[in-house]
Amino acid sequence: MTLTAAAGPFRVSVGHASESSYAAYLDTLPVRPQWRATQLARRGRFVLRWPSLQAWFAEPLMVRVGCWPGRAFVSPAAGVSFRARSYLTFLALHHGVAMDWPWLIGSATLTVARSAHSGFTAGVGGLVDEATVLGYQQTRSEAVLWPIAARLALSLGSHDVGRLGEEALAGYALALTAFADQPEVAELFGSADAFAARSRLFAGHLHRLRVVLYHRGQLAQAPLLVKPRYAQRHVGSVPMEAAVVRYLAARKLDARPSTLAKLEIALRRFMGFLAGLPTPVASWSAVTREDALGFAAHLDQTTGYRSGHPLRVGQAGQPLSVLTKRSLLSAVSVFATDVAGWGWPDGPTRPLLGSGDLPKMPRRVPRYIPAHELDRLLTAIRGLTDPYHRAALLIARWSGARRDEIRRLDIDCLDSYPDGTPRLRLPAGKTRRERMIPVHPEAAEAITAVQADRHGERGFHDELSGTLTRRLFVHKGRPCSSYYLFDVSLAAACGAAGLVTANGRPTVTAHRFRHTVGTELADKGARLHTIMAVLGHTSPGMSMVYAQISDPEVLRDYKAVLGPGAVIAGPAAESLRDGRIGAEAVDWLTTNFLKTELELGHCLRLPAEGPCECDLYLSCAKFVTTPHYARRLRDRHRVEQTLIDDARQRGWEREVQRHQAIAGRIQTLLTELDEPLHNTDPTPACAESQITHARTNVDPFQEC
Repeated sequence: MTLTAAAGPFRVSVGHASESSYAAYLDTLPVRPQWRATQLARRGRFVLRWPSLQAWFAEPLMVRVGCWPGRAFVSPAAGVSFRARSYLTFLALHHGVAMDWPWLIGSATLTVARSAHSGFTAGVGGLVDEATVLGYQQTRSEAVLWPIAARLALSLGSHDVGRLGEEALAGYALALTAFADQPEVAELFGSADAFAARSRLFAGHLHRLRVVLYHRGQLAQAPLLVKPRYAQRHVGSVPMEAAVVRYLAARKLDARPSTLAKLEIALRRFMGFLAGLPTPVASWSAVTREDALGFAAHLDQTTGYRSGHPLRVGQAGQPLSVLTKRSLLSAVSVFATDVAGWGWPDGPTRPLLGSGDLPKMPRRVPRYIPAHELDRLLTAIRGLTDPYHRAALLIARWSGARRDEIRRLDIDCLDSYPDGTPRLRLPAGKTRRERMIPVHPEAAEAITAVQADRHGERGFHDELSGTLTRRLFVHKGRPCSSYYLFDVSLAAACGAAGLVTANGRPTVTAHRFRHTVGTELADKGARLHTIMAVLGHTSPGMSMVYAQISDPEVLRDYKAVLGPGAVIAGPAAESLRDGRIGAEAVDWLTTNFLKTELELGHCLRLPAEGPCECDLYLSCAKFVTTPHYARRLRDRHRVEQTLIDDARQRGWEREVQRHQAIAGRIQTLLTELDEPLHNTDPTPACAESQITHARTNVDPFQEC
């Protein structure tokens, strides 16, 4: 029979152990006869004071715990209970009495003699050995695992370490949380803060035991390290909270774990804002568009909680970035749109925000790492002592993979092509597609070094595929986090390379390696399909960004007009050559040069002059062209000659004069460019089509 009281579960059917059995147990210990006699006497006083164990369990907690050593006992009975702890541990480990958690937690100085319980000592020794194999320090593991395993064994009333499972571990975790509300906390531990610090220490010990038990097969689920929530966890009314929980469960079918976490943070922040309104909103159906717009205005006055967290909502003490505000508002918008479309009675009845209400994001060019900085950074990375840090950064440098893809690499991710080139298999990530890519031998060597440091740990369930996979980056029995692999390592590498800001923050992020690989591929002429395959893009437009910033045609056109010693012609050529255009105008022309291309050159009209109103741009004072357009000029000259002949046959004298003027202007431009008027270039096959297009005021070169 098992009863549950305020003190916790205990077994009424189990009584005291006989004096002879306790004496036989003491005879097995290597102790002095005087200590043996003392323990028997203490056991006798305990049995005399509480003939029934049920009566002892019913006593107040302070009486059963006693007090800290060196302090007065709260009562004579407390002294009897405190001095009988050796007998109580004997009852639990050898007589089947399950001790309650309040007594086990409150008895902070509780110890179990290792020489007294050989079976239990051997079991804990096996745990320590397995922790050492996983990479933990042996002496530290012994100091951590022994007290936590002892308390768990006492709570089970068994010395068999093999019985430790999820139920016992979860009971300990819940008991730590519940004990903080005990009125005796301040008296036992000095203050609530002191117990909170000790509770965090106990929770860390419990996590290490979970890791060891998981890898030995006693736990079904891999332990998760409990991290502090940097964003405040707002809790709304019961209907609103239920709707959010239901929505997150529905989105779990298609969304990634990181997406779900961002959705939860955004919705909880919105609920916190709604609860703080002069008239608090208690249901989602009562939320209006004005409330959502008020939340957007509220974010403009909000600062971030803390930096350095994968789900951070801004830099600490700094205004939220445009990206963060857009992410939060997008989550609210998607939630309202989805729930309204699904017709939930406890949700928003209509969309709250549209695309026009979200902050506009600037289209930024990918920030690659300049070559001189990359060389210094690679030297620092190769000097990192941690093989996990070094391997993660080298993989990012030579593969362009995303952080999460590298973190979740399988231990067998590396093989080779038939010619011996190393090949890396990246797991399904943001695009939910696996891919195989070639990788530099330096990264392959770093991966091999990490593979050699593994100790046969169990696999972990992948958060995207749900399959059990053996990870490459596992340290001390736990999967390495992105923060450990990239943030910590880059801080050390950038510090060694001198790539830090004035306040010591690294200037390079892990994602810039990805942009660097994409830019290098485009610079060296890789095909668009290759860039897509290496970077894992799903659309050509994503990879075209790298092709555009590395377009050699753009560079040649730019140098032809604005480079030193460029050969140019046109009315604006003299102003450029003589430097009569101001620095501000030159800066605008440099920035917008690629946007001013015409059929046969570029228009250098400045913004202050307004839009160009003339169609005869060949005579415009802002027109300039280069030898790059010589062939087009000659082709256009041939077209004009054909149009002249056609106009003469039709008797159109004004058309003849107009086309002769254009042909003469083109001839002048070719002379200024030192280009021949006639060349061996073949006449375009579409000449007749060009004449037709010219008569209909359509670009004559559109179909050529």
